[in-house]
Amino acid sequence: MLPLSLLSWNDKKRSRVMATGLLTAGVAIASATLSVAAAPLPAGSASAPVPVIVRGAPGSQSVVGQDIAEAGGRVTEQIPLITASAAEVPASALRWLSAQPGIVEVTPDGPVQLASASYSPTTDPGSLYNVEQALGVDQAWEDGYTGSGVGVALIDTGVTPVEGLDRPGQIVNGPDLSFDNANASLRRLDAYGHGTFMAGIIAGRDPGTTPDDYAGDSSDFLGIAPNAHIVNVKVGGANGAVDVSQVLAAIDWVVMNRDDPGLNIRVLDLSFGTDSTQSYLIDPLAYAAEVAWHDGIVVVAAAGNQGPSSTQLDDPASDPYVIAVGASQGSGSTLAVAPFSSAGGSSRSPDLVAPGTSIESLRDPGSVIDDEYGSTAEVGSRWFLGSGTSEATAVVSGLAALLVQEHPAATPDQIKALLTSTATPVAGASSRVAGNGEATAAAAVQASLPATVQGYPESTGTGSLEAARGSLHVTLDGVVLSGEQDIFGDTVDTASLAAAEADADSWSGGTWNGAVWSGSHWVWRTVGACWAYAAWTSDSWAGVPWAEVTTPSGAWSGTSWSGTSWSGTSWSGTSWSGTSWSGTSWSAVSWS
Repeated sequence: MLPLSLLSWNDKKRSRVMATGLLTAGVAIASATLSVAAAPLPAGSASAPVPVIVRGAPGSQSVVGQDIAEAGGRVTEQIPLITASAAEVPASALRWLSAQPGIVEVTPDGPVQLASASYSPTTDPGSLYNVEQALGVDQAWEDGYTGSGVGVALIDTGVTPVEGLDRPGQIVNGPDLSFDNANASLRRLDAYGHGTFMAGIIAGRDPGTTPDDYAGDSSDFLGIAPNAHIVNVKVGGANGAVDVSQVLAAIDWVVMNRDDPGLNIRVLDLSFGTDSTQSYLIDPLAYAAEVAWHDGIVVVAAAGNQGPSSTQLDDPASDPYVIAVGASQGSGSTLAVAPFSSAGGSSRSPDLVAPGTSIESLRDPGSVIDDEYGSTAEVGSRWFLGSGTSEATAVVSGLAALLVQEHPAATPDQIKALLTSTATPVAGASSRVAGNGEATAAAAVQASLPATVQGYPESTGTGSLEAARGSLHVTLDGVVLSGEQDIFGDTVDTASLAAAEADADSWSGGTWNGAVWSGSHWVWRTVGACWAYAAWTSDSWAGVPWAEVTTPSGAWSGTSWSGTSWSGTSWSGTSWSGTSWSGTSWSAVSWS
Protein backbone atom coordinates (compact mmCIF):
# COMPACT_ATOMS: atom_id res chain seq x y z
CA MET A 1 0.00 0.00 0.00
CA LEU A 2 1.38 2.62 -0.36
CA PRO A 3 0.15 5.96 0.03
CA LEU A 4 2.07 7.66 -2.50
CA SER A 5 1.58 11.31 -2.16
CA LEU A 6 5.05 11.36 -0.95
CA LEU A 7 5.93 7.95 -1.74
CA SER A 8 8.69 7.74 0.74
CA TRP A 9 9.54 4.79 2.86
CA ASN A 10 11.20 4.99 6.17
CA ASP A 11 10.80 2.99 9.34
CA LYS A 12 11.39 4.24 12.81
CA LYS A 13 13.15 1.56 14.74
CA ARG A 14 11.79 0.05 17.86
CA SER A 15 14.19 -0.28 20.74
CA ARG A 16 12.86 -3.68 21.62
CA VAL A 17 10.63 -6.35 20.20
CA MET A 18 8.55 -8.85 22.07
CA ALA A 19 8.55 -12.61 21.83
CA THR A 20 5.75 -15.04 22.51
CA GLY A 21 4.73 -18.41 21.19
CA LEU A 22 3.61 -16.84 17.93
CA LEU A 23 3.64 -19.78 15.60
CA THR A 24 0.24 -20.79 16.92
CA ALA A 25 -1.06 -17.35 16.10
CA GLY A 26 -0.47 -17.84 12.40
CA VAL A 27 2.15 -15.11 12.25
CA ALA A 28 4.88 -15.84 9.76
CA ILE A 29 7.98 -15.30 11.82
CA ALA A 30 9.33 -18.82 11.92
CA SER A 31 11.79 -17.90 9.22
CA ALA A 32 13.87 -16.10 11.79
CA THR A 33 15.10 -17.82 14.93
CA LEU A 34 14.09 -15.98 18.06
CA SER A 35 16.72 -16.29 20.74
CA VAL A 36 15.19 -15.33 24.06
CA ALA A 37 16.77 -15.75 27.44
CA ALA A 38 15.21 -18.86 28.98
CA ALA A 39 14.77 -17.22 32.36
CA PRO A 40 11.64 -17.97 34.40
CA LEU A 41 9.26 -15.16 35.27
CA PRO A 42 10.90 -13.12 38.06
CA ALA A 43 9.57 -13.80 41.52
CA GLY A 44 9.96 -10.25 42.87
CA SER A 45 7.87 -8.70 45.62
CA ALA A 46 4.17 -8.04 45.54
CA SER A 47 4.79 -4.48 44.48
CA ALA A 48 7.46 -5.18 41.85
CA PRO A 49 6.01 -4.88 38.33
CA VAL A 50 7.13 -7.45 35.79
CA PRO A 51 7.03 -6.80 32.01
CA VAL A 52 5.07 -9.59 30.35
CA ILE A 53 3.11 -10.47 27.23
CA VAL A 54 -0.39 -11.69 28.08
CA ARG A 55 -2.14 -13.60 25.28
CA GLY A 56 -5.82 -14.45 25.28
CA ALA A 57 -8.13 -16.62 23.26
CA PRO A 58 -9.13 -15.24 19.83
CA GLY A 59 -11.67 -12.46 20.17
CA SER A 60 -10.96 -11.83 23.85
CA GLN A 61 -8.81 -8.69 23.65
CA SER A 62 -11.00 -6.82 26.13
CA VAL A 63 -10.95 -9.78 28.53
CA VAL A 64 -7.15 -9.74 28.51
CA GLY A 65 -7.17 -6.09 29.53
CA GLN A 66 -9.72 -6.69 32.27
CA ASP A 67 -7.73 -9.58 33.74
CA ILE A 68 -4.54 -7.52 33.70
CA ALA A 69 -6.28 -4.70 35.53
CA GLU A 70 -7.79 -7.10 38.05
CA ALA A 71 -4.31 -8.47 38.71
CA GLY A 72 -3.19 -4.97 39.61
CA GLY A 73 -1.26 -4.46 36.40
CA ARG A 74 -1.45 -2.01 33.54
CA VAL A 75 -1.50 -2.49 29.79
CA THR A 76 1.41 -0.76 28.06
CA GLU A 77 0.65 -1.82 24.50
CA GLN A 78 -2.09 -3.63 22.61
CA ILE A 79 -1.15 -6.48 20.25
CA PRO A 80 -4.49 -7.29 18.59
CA LEU A 81 -2.96 -9.47 15.87
CA ILE A 82 -2.34 -12.23 18.42
CA THR A 83 -5.04 -11.15 20.91
CA ALA A 84 -2.42 -10.06 23.38
CA SER A 85 -1.22 -7.12 25.42
CA ALA A 86 2.15 -6.02 26.66
CA ALA A 87 1.74 -5.22 30.33
CA GLU A 88 3.41 -4.61 33.65
CA VAL A 89 1.97 -6.94 36.28
CA PRO A 90 2.93 -7.45 39.96
CA ALA A 91 5.08 -10.56 40.20
CA SER A 92 2.89 -12.00 42.92
CA ALA A 93 -0.14 -11.92 40.61
CA LEU A 94 1.38 -13.74 37.65
CA ARG A 95 0.32 -17.23 38.72
CA TRP A 96 -3.25 -16.02 39.27
CA LEU A 97 -3.29 -14.23 35.92
CA SER A 98 -2.03 -17.31 34.08
CA ALA A 99 -4.84 -19.40 35.56
CA GLN A 100 -7.69 -17.20 34.31
CA PRO A 101 -10.05 -18.93 31.83
CA GLY A 102 -9.54 -16.39 29.04
CA ILE A 103 -5.74 -16.32 29.24
CA VAL A 104 -3.76 -18.61 26.94
CA GLU A 105 -0.29 -17.75 28.21
CA VAL A 106 1.80 -15.21 30.07
CA THR A 107 5.41 -14.90 28.93
CA PRO A 108 8.32 -12.60 29.75
CA ASP A 109 8.66 -9.46 27.67
CA GLY A 110 12.27 -8.62 27.10
CA PRO A 111 14.93 -7.99 24.50
CA VAL A 112 14.86 -10.35 21.56
CA GLN A 113 17.69 -11.09 19.21
CA LEU A 114 16.90 -12.47 15.81
CA ALA A 115 19.68 -14.96 15.35
CA SER A 116 21.35 -15.37 11.99
CA ALA A 117 18.54 -17.42 10.55
CA SER A 118 18.94 -19.77 7.65
CA TYR A 119 16.52 -19.82 4.74
CA SER A 120 14.17 -22.78 5.00
CA PRO A 121 11.51 -22.52 2.30
CA THR A 122 9.58 -25.59 3.39
CA THR A 123 9.21 -24.48 7.02
CA ASP A 124 9.23 -20.68 6.79
CA PRO A 125 5.52 -19.73 6.65
CA GLY A 126 6.21 -16.61 4.60
CA SER A 127 8.50 -18.20 2.04
CA LEU A 128 7.30 -17.92 -1.53
CA TYR A 129 7.48 -21.70 -1.75
CA ASN A 130 4.80 -22.00 0.93
CA VAL A 131 2.78 -19.11 -0.50
CA GLU A 132 2.83 -20.78 -3.90
CA GLN A 133 1.81 -24.13 -2.44
CA ALA A 134 -1.07 -22.52 -0.54
CA LEU A 135 -2.38 -20.68 -3.62
CA GLY A 136 -1.89 -23.58 -6.03
CA VAL A 137 0.71 -21.73 -8.08
CA ASP A 138 2.65 -24.97 -8.42
CA GLN A 139 -0.39 -26.50 -10.14
CA ALA A 140 -0.52 -23.60 -12.59
CA TRP A 141 3.17 -24.19 -13.34
CA GLU A 142 2.47 -27.88 -13.96
CA ASP A 143 -0.19 -26.82 -16.45
CA GLY A 144 2.47 -24.81 -18.27
CA TYR A 145 1.64 -21.30 -17.05
CA THR A 146 4.74 -19.53 -15.75
CA GLY A 147 4.19 -16.00 -17.06
CA SER A 148 6.33 -16.63 -20.11
CA GLY A 149 6.38 -13.69 -22.52
CA VAL A 150 4.36 -11.41 -20.23
CA GLY A 151 5.77 -8.03 -19.24
CA VAL A 152 4.94 -6.76 -15.75
CA ALA A 153 5.62 -3.05 -15.39
CA LEU A 154 6.86 -2.25 -11.88
CA ILE A 155 6.60 1.44 -11.00
CA ASP A 156 8.69 1.54 -7.86
CA THR A 157 12.12 2.39 -6.45
CA GLY A 158 14.04 0.63 -9.20
CA VAL A 159 15.39 -2.90 -9.40
CA THR A 160 18.89 -4.11 -8.55
CA PRO A 161 19.87 -7.28 -10.47
CA VAL A 162 20.68 -9.40 -7.42
CA GLU A 163 20.84 -13.17 -7.75
CA GLY A 164 17.36 -14.31 -8.71
CA LEU A 165 16.82 -11.20 -10.86
CA ASP A 166 19.92 -11.42 -13.02
CA ARG A 167 19.13 -13.75 -15.88
CA PRO A 168 19.27 -12.21 -19.38
CA GLY A 169 16.05 -10.42 -20.27
CA GLN A 170 14.54 -10.83 -16.81
CA ILE A 171 14.67 -7.10 -16.08
CA VAL A 172 13.98 -4.66 -18.91
CA ASN A 173 14.82 -1.10 -17.92
CA GLY A 174 12.40 1.66 -18.75
CA PRO A 175 13.07 5.30 -17.86
CA ASP A 176 14.35 6.50 -14.51
CA LEU A 177 11.96 9.28 -13.48
CA SER A 178 13.22 9.44 -9.92
CA PHE A 179 15.27 12.08 -8.11
CA ASP A 180 18.29 9.78 -8.64
CA ASN A 181 18.20 10.30 -12.39
CA ALA A 182 21.22 12.59 -12.54
CA ASN A 183 23.35 10.15 -10.57
CA ALA A 184 24.66 7.59 -13.04
CA SER A 185 25.70 5.25 -10.23
CA LEU A 186 22.11 4.98 -8.99
CA ARG A 187 20.17 5.34 -12.23
CA ARG A 188 17.51 2.61 -12.57
CA LEU A 189 19.01 0.73 -9.62
CA ASP A 190 17.26 0.30 -6.30
CA ALA A 191 19.12 2.16 -3.56
CA TYR A 192 16.09 1.97 -1.30
CA GLY A 193 15.31 -1.77 -1.49
CA HIS A 194 11.54 -1.82 -2.06
CA GLY A 195 11.39 -2.39 -5.81
CA THR A 196 13.86 -5.28 -5.73
CA PHE A 197 11.78 -6.97 -3.04
CA MET A 198 8.60 -6.62 -5.13
CA ALA A 199 10.32 -7.79 -8.32
CA GLY A 200 11.43 -10.94 -6.52
CA ILE A 201 7.88 -11.77 -5.49
CA ILE A 202 6.52 -11.20 -8.99
CA ALA A 203 9.14 -12.82 -11.20
CA GLY A 204 12.21 -13.89 -9.24
CA ARG A 205 13.97 -17.00 -10.48
CA ASP A 206 17.21 -18.59 -9.38
CA PRO A 207 19.83 -19.49 -12.01
CA GLY A 208 19.67 -23.00 -13.41
CA THR A 209 15.97 -23.55 -12.73
CA THR A 210 13.75 -24.88 -15.51
CA PRO A 211 9.95 -24.83 -15.92
CA ASP A 212 9.74 -28.63 -15.83
CA ASP A 213 11.11 -28.59 -12.29
CA TYR A 214 9.37 -25.53 -10.82
CA ALA A 215 6.49 -27.33 -9.11
CA GLY A 216 8.66 -29.66 -7.07
CA ASP A 217 11.53 -27.27 -6.42
CA SER A 218 11.73 -26.32 -2.75
CA SER A 219 15.39 -25.37 -2.73
CA ASP A 220 15.49 -22.56 -5.30
CA PHE A 221 13.87 -19.13 -5.13
CA LEU A 222 10.99 -18.72 -7.57
CA GLY A 223 8.59 -15.81 -7.87
CA ILE A 224 4.92 -16.27 -8.66
CA ALA A 225 5.49 -15.85 -12.42
CA PRO A 226 9.14 -16.91 -12.80
CA ASN A 227 9.18 -16.65 -16.60
CA ALA A 228 7.61 -13.21 -16.81
CA HIS A 229 9.87 -10.21 -17.26
CA ILE A 230 9.89 -7.05 -15.18
CA VAL A 231 9.75 -3.68 -16.93
CA ASN A 232 11.53 -1.46 -14.42
CA VAL A 233 10.17 2.11 -14.29
CA LYS A 234 11.89 3.85 -11.40
CA VAL A 235 10.14 6.73 -9.63
CA GLY A 236 11.29 6.39 -6.01
CA GLY A 237 14.65 7.90 -5.11
CA ALA A 238 17.35 6.64 -2.80
CA ASN A 239 15.46 7.83 0.26
CA GLY A 240 12.15 6.62 -1.14
CA ALA A 241 10.68 10.03 -1.92
CA VAL A 242 8.51 10.54 -5.00
CA ASP A 243 5.72 12.86 -6.08
CA VAL A 244 2.43 12.00 -7.73
CA SER A 245 3.50 13.85 -10.88
CA GLN A 246 6.35 11.36 -11.32
CA VAL A 247 3.96 8.44 -11.01
CA LEU A 248 1.59 9.97 -13.56
CA ALA A 249 4.49 10.34 -15.98
CA ALA A 250 5.51 6.73 -15.31
CA ILE A 251 2.04 5.31 -15.94
CA ASP A 252 1.76 7.35 -19.13
CA TRP A 253 5.12 5.97 -20.31
CA VAL A 254 3.95 2.42 -19.63
CA VAL A 255 0.77 2.94 -21.66
CA MET A 256 2.57 4.52 -24.60
CA ASN A 257 5.27 1.85 -24.76
CA ARG A 258 3.28 -1.24 -23.81
CA ASP A 259 3.56 -2.83 -27.24
CA ASP A 260 7.18 -1.95 -27.95
CA PRO A 261 9.35 -4.87 -29.10
CA GLY A 262 10.41 -7.00 -26.15
CA LEU A 263 8.04 -5.35 -23.66
CA ASN A 264 4.49 -6.73 -24.10
CA ILE A 265 3.37 -4.95 -20.93
CA ARG A 266 0.12 -6.61 -19.86
CA VAL A 267 0.31 -6.12 -16.09
CA LEU A 268 1.09 -2.98 -14.07
CA ASP A 269 2.04 -3.32 -10.40
CA LEU A 270 1.27 -0.27 -8.24
CA SER A 271 2.37 -1.23 -4.74
CA PHE A 272 1.53 2.16 -3.37
CA GLY A 273 -1.26 4.69 -3.05
CA THR A 274 -2.13 8.06 -1.60
CA ASP A 275 -4.60 8.91 1.14
CA SER A 276 -6.42 11.24 -1.24
CA THR A 277 -10.14 11.67 -0.59
CA GLN A 278 -10.78 13.05 -4.07
CA SER A 279 -13.38 11.07 -6.02
CA TYR A 280 -11.92 8.65 -8.53
CA LEU A 281 -14.30 10.20 -11.05
CA ILE A 282 -12.04 13.25 -11.35
CA ASP A 283 -8.78 12.16 -9.72
CA PRO A 284 -5.80 12.35 -12.12
CA LEU A 285 -3.97 9.40 -10.56
CA ALA A 286 -7.02 7.15 -10.73
CA TYR A 287 -7.58 8.36 -14.29
CA ALA A 288 -4.05 7.43 -15.38
CA ALA A 289 -4.48 3.94 -13.94
CA GLU A 290 -7.86 3.64 -15.62
CA VAL A 291 -6.42 4.67 -19.00
CA ALA A 292 -3.87 1.88 -18.65
CA TRP A 293 -6.69 -0.53 -17.86
CA HIS A 294 -8.76 0.46 -20.88
CA ASP A 295 -5.65 0.10 -23.04
CA GLY A 296 -5.33 -3.58 -22.14
CA ILE A 297 -3.09 -3.51 -19.07
CA VAL A 298 -4.19 -5.31 -15.90
CA VAL A 299 -3.59 -2.74 -13.15
CA VAL A 300 -3.02 -4.19 -9.68
CA ALA A 301 -3.07 -1.65 -6.84
CA ALA A 302 -2.56 -1.86 -3.08
CA ALA A 303 -5.67 -1.29 -0.99
CA GLY A 304 -3.71 0.32 1.84
CA ASN A 305 -2.64 -0.43 5.40
CA GLN A 306 -5.11 1.62 7.41
CA GLY A 307 -6.81 -1.37 9.01
CA PRO A 308 -10.45 -2.46 9.26
CA SER A 309 -11.62 0.87 10.67
CA SER A 310 -10.79 2.70 7.45
CA THR A 311 -13.65 3.64 5.17
CA GLN A 312 -11.83 4.17 1.88
CA LEU A 313 -9.11 2.55 -0.15
CA ASP A 314 -5.93 4.26 -1.18
CA ASP A 315 -5.74 6.05 -4.51
CA PRO A 316 -5.64 4.59 -7.21
CA ALA A 317 -7.05 1.36 -5.71
CA SER A 318 -10.19 3.43 -5.11
CA ASP A 319 -10.90 3.28 -8.84
CA PRO A 320 -13.37 0.38 -9.29
CA TYR A 321 -11.91 -0.73 -12.60
CA VAL A 322 -8.51 -1.79 -11.27
CA ILE A 323 -7.78 -4.77 -9.00
CA ALA A 324 -7.60 -3.53 -5.41
CA VAL A 325 -5.63 -5.93 -3.22
CA GLY A 326 -5.77 -6.36 0.53
CA ALA A 327 -3.49 -8.60 2.60
CA SER A 328 -4.21 -11.98 4.15
CA GLN A 329 -2.42 -14.16 6.65
CA GLY A 330 -2.51 -17.83 7.52
CA SER A 331 -3.97 -20.60 5.37
CA GLY A 332 -6.66 -23.23 5.52
CA SER A 333 -8.54 -23.03 8.81
CA THR A 334 -6.34 -20.13 9.96
CA LEU A 335 -6.89 -17.99 6.85
CA ALA A 336 -7.74 -14.43 7.86
CA VAL A 337 -7.45 -10.87 6.66
CA ALA A 338 -4.30 -9.22 7.99
CA PRO A 339 -5.24 -6.73 10.73
CA PHE A 340 -3.46 -3.87 8.97
CA SER A 341 -5.27 -4.33 5.65
CA SER A 342 -7.56 -1.44 4.73
CA ALA A 343 -11.31 -1.76 4.58
CA GLY A 344 -13.40 0.00 2.02
CA GLY A 345 -16.66 1.89 2.20
CA SER A 346 -20.15 1.39 0.87
CA SER A 347 -19.15 1.91 -2.75
CA ARG A 348 -15.64 0.46 -2.98
CA SER A 349 -13.85 -2.33 -1.12
CA PRO A 350 -10.86 -4.55 -1.90
CA ASP A 351 -11.56 -6.93 -4.76
CA LEU A 352 -9.62 -9.70 -3.07
CA VAL A 353 -6.77 -10.39 -0.67
CA ALA A 354 -3.46 -12.22 -1.02
CA PRO A 355 -0.66 -13.28 1.34
CA GLY A 356 1.02 -10.18 2.76
CA THR A 357 2.34 -11.06 6.21
CA SER A 358 6.06 -11.70 6.80
CA ILE A 359 6.69 -12.55 3.16
CA GLU A 360 10.24 -13.52 2.22
CA SER A 361 11.72 -12.06 -0.93
CA LEU A 362 15.04 -10.91 -2.32
CA ARG A 363 17.31 -8.72 -0.26
CA ASP A 364 19.03 -5.69 -1.81
CA PRO A 365 22.41 -5.59 0.00
CA GLY A 366 23.51 -2.11 1.02
CA SER A 367 20.14 -0.52 0.34
CA VAL A 368 18.51 1.79 2.86
CA ILE A 369 16.12 -0.80 4.26
CA ASP A 370 18.88 -3.39 4.35
CA ASP A 371 21.12 -1.08 6.37
CA GLU A 372 18.34 0.00 8.70
CA TYR A 373 16.42 -3.25 9.22
CA GLY A 374 18.80 -6.04 8.31
CA SER A 375 19.27 -6.98 11.95
CA THR A 376 15.61 -7.93 12.29
CA ALA A 377 14.38 -8.59 8.76
CA GLU A 378 17.27 -10.42 7.12
CA VAL A 379 16.89 -14.16 6.54
CA GLY A 380 20.07 -15.93 5.54
CA SER A 381 22.26 -13.96 3.17
CA ARG A 382 19.82 -13.36 0.31
CA TRP A 383 16.36 -12.83 1.73
CA PHE A 384 14.37 -10.27 3.65
CA LEU A 385 11.02 -10.19 5.46
CA GLY A 386 8.30 -7.68 4.69
CA SER A 387 4.60 -7.27 5.46
CA GLY A 388 1.89 -5.16 3.90
CA THR A 389 -0.55 -4.80 1.05
CA SER A 390 2.51 -4.05 -1.09
CA GLU A 391 3.56 -7.70 -0.90
CA ALA A 392 0.00 -8.86 -1.50
CA THR A 393 -0.19 -6.67 -4.59
CA ALA A 394 3.01 -8.18 -5.98
CA VAL A 395 1.59 -11.68 -5.44
CA VAL A 396 -1.54 -10.81 -7.42
CA SER A 397 0.51 -9.16 -10.17
CA GLY A 398 2.32 -12.47 -10.56
CA LEU A 399 -0.96 -14.38 -10.66
CA ALA A 400 -2.28 -12.00 -13.31
CA ALA A 401 0.80 -12.70 -15.44
CA LEU A 402 0.06 -16.44 -15.28
CA LEU A 403 -3.51 -15.85 -16.45
CA VAL A 404 -2.46 -13.47 -19.22
CA GLN A 405 -0.14 -16.16 -20.57
CA GLU A 406 -3.01 -18.64 -20.49
CA HIS A 407 -5.44 -16.17 -22.10
CA PRO A 408 -3.33 -13.79 -24.22
CA ALA A 409 -6.38 -12.17 -25.83
CA ALA A 410 -8.23 -11.63 -22.54
CA THR A 411 -9.19 -8.14 -21.46
CA PRO A 412 -8.24 -6.78 -18.03
CA ASP A 413 -11.94 -7.06 -17.08
CA GLN A 414 -11.82 -10.78 -17.82
CA ILE A 415 -8.59 -11.37 -15.90
CA LYS A 416 -10.07 -9.54 -12.92
CA ALA A 417 -13.24 -11.64 -13.13
CA LEU A 418 -11.20 -14.85 -13.21
CA LEU A 419 -9.35 -13.86 -10.05
CA THR A 420 -12.37 -12.61 -8.10
CA SER A 421 -14.75 -15.41 -9.10
CA THR A 422 -12.31 -18.16 -8.07
CA ALA A 423 -11.07 -16.57 -4.84
CA THR A 424 -11.27 -18.57 -1.62
CA PRO A 425 -13.75 -17.05 0.86
CA VAL A 426 -12.26 -15.88 4.15
CA ALA A 427 -14.46 -17.27 6.91
CA GLY A 428 -15.86 -14.65 9.23
CA ALA A 429 -14.46 -11.72 7.26
CA SER A 430 -16.60 -8.95 5.86
CA SER A 431 -16.37 -8.19 2.17
CA ARG A 432 -15.35 -4.67 3.24
CA VAL A 433 -11.93 -6.08 4.14
CA ALA A 434 -11.74 -9.42 2.30
CA GLY A 435 -13.51 -8.60 -0.93
CA ASN A 436 -14.25 -11.84 -2.75
CA GLY A 437 -11.67 -13.75 -0.73
CA GLU A 438 -8.07 -14.86 -1.16
CA ALA A 439 -6.75 -15.11 -4.71
CA THR A 440 -5.85 -18.58 -5.89
CA ALA A 441 -3.99 -19.77 -8.96
CA ALA A 442 -5.18 -23.38 -9.16
CA ALA A 443 -8.87 -22.57 -9.53
CA ALA A 444 -8.26 -19.55 -11.74
CA VAL A 445 -6.28 -21.42 -14.40
CA GLN A 446 -8.94 -24.15 -14.51
CA ALA A 447 -11.89 -21.77 -14.84
CA SER A 448 -13.42 -20.76 -18.14
CA LEU A 449 -12.76 -17.22 -19.28
CA PRO A 450 -15.88 -15.18 -18.46
CA ALA A 451 -17.41 -12.70 -20.91
CA THR A 452 -17.17 -9.83 -18.46
CA VAL A 453 -17.34 -6.11 -19.19
CA GLN A 454 -17.20 -3.67 -16.28
CA GLY A 455 -19.59 -0.76 -16.60
CA TYR A 456 -18.60 1.70 -13.90
CA PRO A 457 -18.69 5.43 -14.59
CA GLU A 458 -15.32 6.41 -16.02
CA SER A 459 -12.95 8.95 -14.54
CA THR A 460 -12.31 12.22 -16.34
CA GLY A 461 -8.98 12.95 -14.64
CA THR A 462 -9.77 16.66 -14.55
CA GLY A 463 -9.53 17.05 -10.78
CA SER A 464 -6.73 18.43 -8.65
CA LEU A 465 -3.14 17.17 -8.73
CA GLU A 466 -2.71 18.58 -5.23
CA ALA A 467 -5.73 16.65 -3.97
CA ALA A 468 -4.33 13.48 -5.53
CA ARG A 469 -1.26 13.83 -3.31
CA GLY A 470 -3.31 13.43 -0.19
CA SER A 471 -1.74 14.62 3.05
CA LEU A 472 1.98 14.26 2.42
CA HIS A 473 4.36 16.09 0.13
CA VAL A 474 7.97 15.94 -0.94
CA THR A 475 10.17 18.83 0.10
CA LEU A 476 13.52 20.23 -0.93
CA ASP A 477 15.48 22.39 1.49
CA GLY A 478 12.28 22.88 3.44
CA VAL A 479 10.28 24.02 0.40
CA VAL A 480 7.15 21.94 -0.07
CA LEU A 481 5.98 20.80 -3.48
CA SER A 482 2.27 21.54 -3.49
CA GLY A 483 -0.43 22.90 -5.73
CA GLU A 484 -1.04 22.22 -9.41
CA GLN A 485 2.59 21.83 -10.43
CA ASP A 486 4.95 18.99 -11.19
CA ILE A 487 8.44 18.37 -9.84
CA PHE A 488 9.91 20.97 -12.19
CA GLY A 489 7.57 23.68 -10.94
CA ASP A 490 5.57 23.58 -14.18
CA THR A 491 1.81 24.03 -13.96
CA VAL A 492 -0.15 20.86 -14.62
CA ASP A 493 -3.43 21.41 -16.45
CA THR A 494 -5.14 18.13 -15.60
CA ALA A 495 -7.80 18.57 -18.29
CA SER A 496 -5.16 18.94 -21.02
CA LEU A 497 -3.10 16.12 -19.52
CA ALA A 498 -6.12 13.82 -19.43
CA ALA A 499 -6.83 14.51 -23.09
CA ALA A 500 -3.23 13.70 -23.99
CA GLU A 501 -3.31 10.53 -21.90
CA ALA A 502 -6.51 9.40 -23.61
CA ASP A 503 -4.73 9.76 -26.96
CA ALA A 504 -1.58 8.08 -25.58
CA ASP A 505 0.58 11.04 -26.52
CA SER A 506 1.35 12.72 -23.19
CA TRP A 507 5.01 11.85 -23.85
CA SER A 508 6.83 13.40 -26.77
CA GLY A 509 10.33 12.03 -27.02
CA GLY A 510 11.72 12.55 -23.55
CA THR A 511 9.29 15.35 -22.74
CA TRP A 512 6.29 15.16 -20.40
CA ASN A 513 4.21 18.20 -19.43
CA GLY A 514 6.58 20.41 -21.38
CA ALA A 515 9.80 19.38 -19.62
CA VAL A 516 12.54 16.92 -20.52
CA TRP A 517 12.54 14.12 -17.92
CA SER A 518 15.78 12.38 -18.73
CA GLY A 519 19.52 12.36 -18.23
CA SER A 520 21.39 15.63 -17.96
CA HIS A 521 18.22 17.64 -18.54
CA TRP A 522 17.25 17.49 -14.88
CA VAL A 523 17.71 21.19 -14.24
CA TRP A 524 15.36 23.14 -12.04
CA ARG A 525 14.19 26.57 -13.09
CA THR A 526 13.97 29.26 -10.46
CA VAL A 527 10.48 30.72 -10.46
CA GLY A 528 10.43 33.46 -7.87
CA ALA A 529 9.35 32.11 -4.52
CA CYS A 530 7.39 29.23 -5.97
CA TRP A 531 8.40 25.64 -5.63
CA ALA A 532 11.49 25.22 -7.74
CA TYR A 533 15.18 24.65 -7.26
CA ALA A 534 18.09 26.46 -8.78
CA ALA A 535 20.13 23.53 -10.00
CA TRP A 536 19.95 19.82 -10.46
CA THR A 537 23.47 18.69 -11.19
CA SER A 538 25.77 15.80 -10.54
CA ASP A 539 27.36 17.91 -7.81
CA SER A 540 24.09 17.76 -5.90
CA TRP A 541 23.36 14.07 -6.16
CA ALA A 542 26.24 12.05 -7.56
CA GLY A 543 28.79 10.24 -5.51
CA VAL A 544 26.54 9.49 -2.56
CA PRO A 545 27.25 5.93 -1.42
CA TRP A 546 24.21 3.77 -0.80
CA ALA A 547 24.94 3.65 2.90
CA GLU A 548 24.57 7.43 3.09
CA VAL A 549 21.52 8.10 0.97
CA THR A 550 18.93 8.28 3.72
CA THR A 551 18.49 12.06 3.79
CA PRO A 552 21.67 13.92 2.84
CA SER A 553 21.67 17.67 3.33
CA GLY A 554 19.54 19.32 0.68
CA ALA A 555 18.14 16.01 -0.50
CA TRP A 556 14.51 15.25 -1.12
CA SER A 557 12.51 14.28 1.89
CA GLY A 558 8.98 14.13 3.16
CA THR A 559 7.16 16.28 5.63
CA SER A 560 6.70 13.19 7.75
CA TRP A 561 8.46 9.87 7.67
CA SER A 562 5.72 8.16 9.62
CA GLY A 563 3.12 8.89 7.01
CA THR A 564 1.64 7.23 4.02
CA SER A 565 4.06 5.62 1.68
CA TRP A 566 4.93 2.42 -0.10
CA SER A 567 2.38 -0.07 1.04
CA GLY A 568 4.27 -2.18 3.48
CA THR A 569 3.95 -2.32 7.17
CA SER A 570 7.24 -3.74 8.26
CA TRP A 571 10.60 -5.15 7.31
CA SER A 572 10.57 -7.46 10.29
CA GLY A 573 8.91 -10.70 11.23
CA THR A 574 8.32 -9.21 14.66
CA SER A 575 6.19 -6.34 13.43
CA TRP A 576 3.17 -7.81 15.19
CA SER A 577 4.18 -6.05 18.36
CA GLY A 578 2.26 -3.11 19.68
CA THR A 579 0.76 -0.69 17.22
CA SER A 580 2.77 -2.00 14.34
CA TRP A 581 -0.26 -3.11 12.41
CA SER A 582 -1.90 0.32 12.46
CA GLY A 583 0.43 0.98 9.66
CA THR A 584 0.83 3.65 7.12
CA SER A 585 4.40 3.02 6.10
CA TRP A 586 6.94 0.27 5.85
CA SER A 587 7.43 0.41 9.57
CA ALA A 588 3.76 1.04 9.79
CA VAL A 589 4.10 1.78 13.29
CA SER A 590 5.47 3.85 16.03
CA TRP A 591 8.82 2.21 16.46
CA SER A 592 9.72 3.98 19.69
